Amino acid sequence: MKAVTYAAYGTPDVLAVSEIPTPEPGPGEVRVRVHAATVSSADVTFRRGKDLMARMFTGLRKPKRPVLGTELSGVVDAVGEGVTRFRVGDRVYGATGDAFGAHAEYVVLPEDAAIAPAPEGVDAAGAAALAEGTLTALPFLRDVAELAPGQRILVNGAAGSVGAAAVQLARHMGAEVTAVASARNAELLRSLGATRVIDYGTTDFTALDERFDVVFDAVGKSSFGRAKRVLAKGGKYLTTVLSPGILMLSAWTRLFGRKRARISLTGLRKPAQKVADLALVKELAEAGALVPVIERRFPLDEAADAHRLVETGHKRGHAVLTMAAAA
Repeated sequence: MKAVTYAAYGTPDVLAVSEIPTPEPGPGEVRVRVHAATVSSADVTFRRGKDLMARMFTGLRKPKRPVLGTELSGVVDAVGEGVTRFRVGDRVYGATGDAFGAHAEYVVLPEDAAIAPAPEGVDAAGAAALAEGTLTALPFLRDVAELAPGQRILVNGAAGSVGAAAVQLARHMGAEVTAVASARNAELLRSLGATRVIDYGTTDFTALDERFDVVFDAVGKSSFGRAKRVLAKGGKYLTTVLSPGILMLSAWTRLFGRKRARISLTGLRKPAQKVADLALVKELAEAGALVPVIERRFPLDEAADAHRLVETGHKRGHAVLTMAAAA
């Protein structure tokens, strides 16, 4: 099978489309023929290898796993002995977790992995995109922020993969949404449910003379120190970017002060939790409450170009790899 592989950290040029053995499912496993998979900021971070915390996970000197990619959609094409949850031909979507491997034509996963029936009426690329953004945004807003109807939330980086999901989910939860993004994305974000859009090119949201119950920094470009000025009493600053600083602030503000900094390692949640969230996302997507936002679709052979787009930090929604099988 074809797969996007890398043997060393570096620029997108370290990526290569290689022929590797097609995996076979063992007992309790399913094989998914991948139709689409997202290229996320996490993939870019792992491929670069510049972040020491990331290397502690992916390999200190060289990558431990040659194929990146987590969120995917596709069709179950083989099952191992004892599998009862899926059958050959089932359309599925979800995430491989720390196994990676989604940037390939096939991937083998445990039956109880974070995969679930894909939303009806959503194509393969859209299903993969829904899995990426919502599996991060949903636990942040529901479990960490405990977002409630009538609350005010500001989403920084609102046009990205996590941000676009957060805007839609926050609207569905009954919150008033202020989105921060570039001016070119204003119309899109209003269509997704933002009450107001702030152009970060002309306005620093941390200097606003107003207060929010939640500031969700979906791209990790701000900080608690800057954002706390616009937090209401009891307000929460959430960031998706892990750092020693946010870990210390999270512990400190939990004990002291009326405003809190929070981080959630959503990728490390148990597969069963993700499966439950995927079922909810499917329901919302089929009801029209969630729509995938995709900047561009790339064939597998152009994976390096997808990485370059994500690396700019200015993509709208998702970058998605599509496999020949999707046709």
